[in-house]
Amino acid sequence: MTGTDLTAPPTSDTAAVVLAQATPAAAPAACLNCGGVIAGRFCQDCGQRHDPQVHSVGHFLSEATEDLTHADSRVWRTLFSLLFKPGYLTQQFFVGKRASYLPPVRLYLVVSVLMFLLLSLTPEANTELIHFDSKDGAAKVTQASQCDKIQLDLFGYRWIEPTLRSGCHKALEDNGAELKRSFMHNAPRMMFLFLPLIAFFMMLLYWRPRRYYVEHLLFYIHNHAFVFLIAAGGLLIELLHRELPQIMSFAVMLYLAWYFFRATRVFYGESRMRTSLKLTFMGFVYIVLAALMLVITAVISVVTL
Repeated sequence: MTGTDLTAPPTSDTAAVVLAQATPAAAPAACLNCGGVIAGRFCQDCGQRHDPQVHSVGHFLSEATEDLTHADSRVWRTLFSLLFKPGYLTQQFFVGKRASYLPPVRLYLVVSVLMFLLLSLTPEANTELIHFDSKDGAAKVTQASQCDKIQLDLFGYRWIEPTLRSGCHKALEDNGAELKRSFMHNAPRMMFLFLPLIAFFMMLLYWRPRRYYVEHLLFYIHNHAFVFLIAAGGLLIELLHRELPQIMSFAVMLYLAWYFFRATRVFYGESRMRTSLKLTFMGFVYIVLAALMLVITAVISVVTL
């Protein structure tokens, strides 16, 4: 009879095959966060590290140190590039090198929140907008009478006047404390209107070669993140009751001017003369729009008291 002799003892190869068939395959580990399949140390779906064990304090501190210095080193890489490489982050984003740096909008939000938080903690932010002592009763009555004289003709309608008068009286009641809080609350929101407007004017200037609107928008998002980061540093120094020497403040202003010029040249690639002329025009547009946004923010802050 030909074929395999079933009575013969199994060889080592045969035993290995039988053992492999009899042993069930180990099920892939599931992510504790989303239930997805774990590939190596990380989840394929959400990217969370597979680390199900409860560790000691020493292990936790070790991982925290790794997160700050290695795993999320793009934070430091992004901040360094933002501060010392004008236009570089925007340029890298549009050539596709994005994983090494923080996303532009997230960077802007984090830095702007930090800046406005520090601004709200400064001594000037906690002072009264309008000050009346016990002997200023007549002055307060005079100010209240001025509130009643508010007139605003908005596109032929005066519907906003009663609201403005009411807000003016409320501001006098607490010496402008609530008005300040309302303004600080509304200012970051108005920036979301301000930045797209500035980007629109930038698009009109740089219409050849043709660029997408989002390119100009992200350019200004990065530039404003830079300004907010510098401002946050200055506010932190102020909160520590330190004052920058005048020569240092002047150096910072010069660096800001150079930064905007260099960032524009790096990203748009035009000559020094054309860049200077366009920046001069955009400076004028920026001042006009910023003043308009301040007025709108102030009016909204009074109306919402």
